[in-house]
Amino acid sequence: MVARVNTVAFMGVDVVHVDAQVQMSTGLPSFTVVGLPDKAVAESRERVRAALGALGLALPPKRITVNLAPADLLKEGSHFDLPIALGLLAAMGVVPQDETAGYVALGELALDGRLSPVAGVLPAALHAHATDRGLICPAAQGGEAAWAGGIEVLAADSLLGLINHFKGTQVLSPPEPAMAEAAPAAADLMDIKGQESAKRALEVTAAGGHNLLMIGPPGAGKSMLALRLPGILPPLSPAEALEVSMIHSVAGQLEGGKLLRQRPFRDPHHSASLPALTGGGLRARPGEISLAHLGVLFLDELPEFARPTLEALRQPLETGRVAIARANSHVTYPARVQLVAAMNPCRCGHLDDPALACPRAPRCALDYQSRISGPLFDRIDLHVEVPAVAAADLSLPPPAEGSVHIAARVAAARSRQQARYAKLGNGTAPRTNAEADGTLLEEVAAPDTDGRALLTEAAEHMKLTARGYHRVLRVARTLADLAGSETVRRLHIAEALTYRRLSPGRG
Repeated sequence: MVARVNTVAFMGVDVVHVDAQVQMSTGLPSFTVVGLPDKAVAESRERVRAALGALGLALPPKRITVNLAPADLLKEGSHFDLPIALGLLAAMGVVPQDETAGYVALGELALDGRLSPVAGVLPAALHAHATDRGLICPAAQGGEAAWAGGIEVLAADSLLGLINHFKGTQVLSPPEPAMAEAAPAAADLMDIKGQESAKRALEVTAAGGHNLLMIGPPGAGKSMLALRLPGILPPLSPAEALEVSMIHSVAGQLEGGKLLRQRPFRDPHHSASLPALTGGGLRARPGEISLAHLGVLFLDELPEFARPTLEALRQPLETGRVAIARANSHVTYPARVQLVAAMNPCRCGHLDDPALACPRAPRCALDYQSRISGPLFDRIDLHVEVPAVAAADLSLPPPAEGSVHIAARVAAARSRQQARYAKLGNGTAPRTNAEADGTLLEEVAAPDTDGRALLTEAAEHMKLTARGYHRVLRVARTLADLAGSETVRRLHIAEALTYRRLSPGRG
């Protein structure tokens, strides 16, 4: 007799069905797990043995074979503990096999039989819903699994509670969907004095989902501006919250099994490695660019990042996804982010101040800014100078307009974009102007006669690439949305062109 329990394996955010098969046969006593298990899965034998021992159950002196099918798929993670344990209990006759057949199970076993949280419960619950099954998971993640809707979720504290539920001596209550608590109020733009042009660029960035590069001396307020961007971004829609939470669930970063409600803001240090930023490692985990999906990826001191690490961002910024290819796996994660970067104009940072600049100016600026390649530079929609703030400006009272006022304009512009792209009526419709491309962009952002003449002239004078030309159009479309204009006019093209530098190290 072979006992079977349904479980899952993960390929990025995609879920693969796994059949955990347990067989007990005559022969020398042994406990073998086959089916390409990694170290964590192989060690599940000892965790399962100890957990059953804590319940007063001993494994029979037989040859026990656990096969995780399909056998040619690498199995990773500790979440296979629970399906293996349930298969053993079914083979031993402790729980009826037909009781577990209608569920997908995942969870890690502690040595005393308690169930510990694991990564990937949310996508596993959605897979269970798609295959018309229920889900068995640790109690701490019941609120996460409940978001799948329409499925029976058994969220147990321990293996004993699960056994009692199947025997009818205890009933596990269905969990309620859990949402993360509202984050504390973000820092307000009212705290920043001066820098009106940078604030305007930040508003345009938020309204259209664009990428932004801020260049200025130390202490000018670049990091302060970036940290205040989340305060003017609209909250995640329910569909977006589910999409973002799935990535964080696979990464094991969904705290308390609660869905996210705020857009992610990730700010890795410039010493971050390429796998840390784009994803990878032994188990091809999502990197910072995927954890920032539908949110903000802030890279401070941009030229200080390793050159290969920055170059790896080029494709994700263009396609909105990152593909991780390894010898044993090939996974794809979503990576539709707003890149916000900050940098000094040169190594000392005081290029425009003769009293403070180093003797190598302006050559040092060319060398420093050239660390950013032309192709990566071309993928950034807005380039804005952030000059040093004068002492006289610092003594002025706070500005009258804060994040609340700007957020209202951003929300109105985003609503116009959603209404425009909703007419397309398909799953590939862009969310924001930054995602519009090709013929769609020419349709929705076609400028008036004067605007097109200006754009054509500027493209020839500034030697804009085709990508740069279209990114100017995207920014102009956002400026028109902020102004409530259906048509992209000459003044919108003119302002969009002011946010375009020629190349690294040049004006």
